[in-house]
Amino acid sequence: MATRARVRAPELVGKGGWLNTGDQQYTLADLRGRIVILDFWTFCCVNCLHVLDELRELEEKHRDTVVIIGVHSPKFVHEAEHQAVVDAVERYEVHHPVLDDPELATWKQYAVRAWPTLVVIDPEGYVVAQHAGEGHAHAIEKLVEELEAEHAAKGTLRRGDGPYVAPEPVATHLRFPGKALLLPDGGFLVSDTTRHRLVEIERDGETVRRHFGTGERGLADGAPDEVRFSEPQGLAVLPDGRIAVADTVNHAIRALDLTTGVTTTLAGTGHQWWQGSPTTGPAREVDLSSPWDVAWFADRLWIAMAGVHQLWSYDPESGTVQVAAGTTNEGLVDGPADEAWFAQPSGLAASTDGERLWVADSETSALRYVDRDGSVHTAVGTGLFDFGHRDGAAAQALFQHPLGVTALPDGSVAVSDTYNHALRRYDPATREVTTLATDLREPSDAVVVDGDLVVVESARHRLTRLRLPEEAVRVADQAHRTQRAATEIAPGTLRLDVVFQAPAGQKLDTRYGPSTRLLVSSTPPELLAEGAGPGTDLFRDLVLADGVTEGVLHVSAMAASCDDDPANEYPACHVHQQDWGVPVRVSAQGTSRLPLVLAGMDEQA
Repeated sequence: MATRARVRAPELVGKGGWLNTGDQQYTLADLRGRIVILDFWTFCCVNCLHVLDELRELEEKHRDTVVIIGVHSPKFVHEAEHQAVVDAVERYEVHHPVLDDPELATWKQYAVRAWPTLVVIDPEGYVVAQHAGEGHAHAIEKLVEELEAEHAAKGTLRRGDGPYVAPEPVATHLRFPGKALLLPDGGFLVSDTTRHRLVEIERDGETVRRHFGTGERGLADGAPDEVRFSEPQGLAVLPDGRIAVADTVNHAIRALDLTTGVTTTLAGTGHQWWQGSPTTGPAREVDLSSPWDVAWFADRLWIAMAGVHQLWSYDPESGTVQVAAGTTNEGLVDGPADEAWFAQPSGLAASTDGERLWVADSETSALRYVDRDGSVHTAVGTGLFDFGHRDGAAAQALFQHPLGVTALPDGSVAVSDTYNHALRRYDPATREVTTLATDLREPSDAVVVDGDLVVVESARHRLTRLRLPEEAVRVADQAHRTQRAATEIAPGTLRLDVVFQAPAGQKLDTRYGPSTRLLVSSTPPELLAEGAGPGTDLFRDLVLADGVTEGVLHVSAMAASCDDDPANEYPACHVHQQDWGVPVRVSAQGTSRLPLVLAGMDEQA
């Protein structure tokens, strides 16, 4: 067995304490003898949600030797609230212990630079691997099997039940509902996200008519008591009267016929889209990635493809899907559709005049829109790390991770400002932002009903009806930046090293050319004098411009590896990818090397 670098694992510290342990507090010493996988995540991050799903099979297969611990490390202010973490753990069915670390204490001790990051600790308490981003479950399973064999032979492996204790279930009609749709008779269809079903509700917003879905996670078409969803979200009416459903964790678009009660699959294969996969073609043959919302606009069904920071579209006449806007790079860049950047778009709504598609771009805390000629514009928002609750002129107004957007009859837009627990309004005529209502618990969508707004209060598990106020609510201005500390970098040339070590038994896949990709940019663009742009090497010298003292480096890396067995005609291959947004500050005392670990260990650390 190859010799691995061994670094003593720092202690696990989190001011918020432990969840899913029956109130038991743990130290690494308590877990000695088990293989520990730390999952540094934050619940706003769709890539983190992908990793939760990637780990489910490994968690089940090795539950007597492996303990997965989620270390919740917040980006947004709201995510530092303990109750919000408690809600997220239930919402996303996290079935392992979670350490609530609102001050990023453990994040800093492990020198983590990105969400999500996985750290593997061996049974003797040493860090043996680190992986950033998605696509690492196969590599980690191979490592787990090696560690099981090695430590069983040494007598240092301890088998048995883990520390997970399931919380008591709570009885409610809805559980973390995502989106809602007004039906022709005045009732509602609601995506009951955590219970993996759709619920039809009477006009009163409370009385349940019927359910669609077994309540068990899965992908199956059929009648109401046969169909299976996996964390469904967005809903939209198709021209033929069926309801399109963004079946988020199934990476699929489904269609519900309310007349027959039968659900079918319109688009997606059930597999997640990866770089290099087709981006156009027959809808049932093309992979999707965490579709979060859907809306009918410009004679097509538009899809907020949160998992790859793009908008896609589905054409029911041809039965095809294609990318409509976005490059898969995460950030806030306007312009032609094929050059624009989004960051986890999660809410869509066509304007009442049909001229704009409004987009709630959650990770940039922005309100964006696409016009009829395909150009992308930003109405409110400045970037990945600026957020808060501030009304006034759009140029200085702030949201905090909005998930929903609703076109209002007067041409303005209501924004479900999720992490501010508020409903906000943007008026394109005046370019002003106001607050319509506060004290909503994680609102994620709203629909217009007879001049009122019915809001999906996701974390209160209900629909709430609000009068549209003539006067906006006044709130104290708050502006925030992510609490991640900026990395101090030296002026001049900065060496960027993306660390990638192929999993055991695999090698870089060079059969069709370079197997790695690196894309670098910055906010502001003037931060980099040289080094921005694409390339195939996982290292680069970046030249910092004179006079720019702070900003964000955007780094996107991808590596493909395949089984290293010449006798295998069809080797199994895996894609590893991650996007980093690294806040930096230029100072004479700063570092001249920036290592970002995609997979493995940084030997120069």
